[in-house]
Amino acid sequence: MRKKIVAILLSALMAFGCLACKEQSTATPIGEPGSASAETTNSATNKDTSTLFINLSSEPEYLDPTLNTTLDGVSLAVNSFAGLYTYNQEEQIVPAIATSNPVISEDGLTYTISMNNTKWSNGDAVTAGDFVYSWNRAIMPETGADYATLFDVIARKDDGTLDVEALDDLTLEIHMQSPCPYFMSLLAFPAFYPVHRASVEAANPAGNTPEAWTWEAGFVSNGAYTLQEWKHDEYLLYVKNPYYYDAANVNMEKLYFMLTSDDAVSYTAYELGDLDFVDQIPAAEVELLLSNREFHIADRLSVHYLAFNVNAPLFDDMTVEQAKDFRKAVSLLIDRSYIVDTITQTGQVAADSYVPTGMSDGNGGVFKTDSISYYDAKETGIQMDKEATSLLEGCGYTFTQNNDGTYSCSPAIQIPLLVNTTDVNLKIANSVATDLQQLGIEVTIEETDKNDMYARQERGDFVFSRGNWTADFDDPVNMLQCFVSGLGVNTPMLGFGDSYEELNWGTYDDLIHEINTTTDYEHRVEVMHQAEDMLMDTWAVIPLYYDNDVYMQKSNVEGIYVTSTGCKYFMYATKQ
Repeated sequence: MRKKIVAILLSALMAFGCLACKEQSTATPIGEPGSASAETTNSATNKDTSTLFINLSSEPEYLDPTLNTTLDGVSLAVNSFAGLYTYNQEEQIVPAIATSNPVISEDGLTYTISMNNTKWSNGDAVTAGDFVYSWNRAIMPETGADYATLFDVIARKDDGTLDVEALDDLTLEIHMQSPCPYFMSLLAFPAFYPVHRASVEAANPAGNTPEAWTWEAGFVSNGAYTLQEWKHDEYLLYVKNPYYYDAANVNMEKLYFMLTSDDAVSYTAYELGDLDFVDQIPAAEVELLLSNREFHIADRLSVHYLAFNVNAPLFDDMTVEQAKDFRKAVSLLIDRSYIVDTITQTGQVAADSYVPTGMSDGNGGVFKTDSISYYDAKETGIQMDKEATSLLEGCGYTFTQNNDGTYSCSPAIQIPLLVNTTDVNLKIANSVATDLQQLGIEVTIEETDKNDMYARQERGDFVFSRGNWTADFDDPVNMLQCFVSGLGVNTPMLGFGDSYEELNWGTYDDLIHEINTTTDYEHRVEVMHQAEDMLMDTWAVIPLYYDNDVYMQKSNVEGIYVTSTGCKYFMYATKQ
């Protein structure tokens, strides 16, 4: 099997050219001396010290920072675009294009931000007007940005545009709808980065392809790197941008992104020395890698979940309450402890709520406390089969026990589970299928690539699907507003079609609006808990575990840093 994987990999590398010559470095320890896994191996490293070779995932759906909603895409954005603020290696928000922190009015409703003289990659000046244009573009319905709701914290003018003014070329004034405890985090988030107006409008004369300006390499950006080459489905080659505001501190001349979602292929490329950094690691390799100095585990505000499409035909003959009970039964049958202990294996925590542990509440506290639990995540699985059986019987199903202790179900229940193909995802899907089979529920696994999965989720073309959300900023509203009616990232389709009335989803939308507009931060925390209660009551979102960030980085590479929101910053990397 290993030989076959290597052959596939070498064939792929031949297709897009030699990555670089390699040399063998000193031995890298796999385990601590004397431990059961202690052994050494040669770690192949790459001779090209001007280029960082990376794998994050497969072909990106969007490179436009306004439109991207994927974790891989946001890492590409922070390395190729620059906003007013950014994160440093200590995960502090610091000025980027801005000269300093904003001047904030006493009532918290007006931000005035001064900007440095910076340029786009084509030499044009970056101005305050670029931010006014870019932010208003983000909220236009024809742009179709899933992150449009993030701008709701900014006040609107009578014509519906954002109350944001360019006082001059280098001064931006922002008027808020109400004080926002996380606004600085938004200003450091790629959806708030500027885009080059002339490029956007020239590529989209008909107004129906807002992302067209980033379809091919060479588009104008203002970050540390610009995209020079893009061989679709094979690689992205970024080169250092001499106009970047901090170009003097950018060491690597090039970033080379290998495009594959096959974690076996990317991991083999890493072992061969063709990659310096990879964050897709086969589950079968994790146990041996835990004590490898090149293996890293970072904190992340993230939840991995499964989602039912509430409008799927599976629920057509059920009442609203029966549909909820059906979904709850499925949730109770999933052995979360097995998933984190046996499959993921890197310290993930079995999830008993949607909002992950460690997230602040925007009022000086932590949102998830020990008292907030919607079920016992350590006990879900076969221990809860009686409760699950009772719930399903209330939906009209009957069960007959077989000689082997499993059950047969009548009428038959068949659930297609949509997942994008990675080693971990498939192992989790098979584990869930085994859990549900205990009650005679048949789960068929539908494998596809990540972009197709997202596209199917957005149009509701699925019954049951995997999902995950990593916080864009440290506030629960970011997790909760994913389920506002009509959003493309609303995987369970809550508020779409009949579910808007059946689940009273207009009330959920109102809760999110109140969260974004109230000036009473203590009350805001209460409303966020109400929103999570309402979400969890649907049982359409089935949290599995709170995730972390796992990656491998060659020992001769330094300076890469990762935030708890999953962003990976490569611009200050060095390679010996």
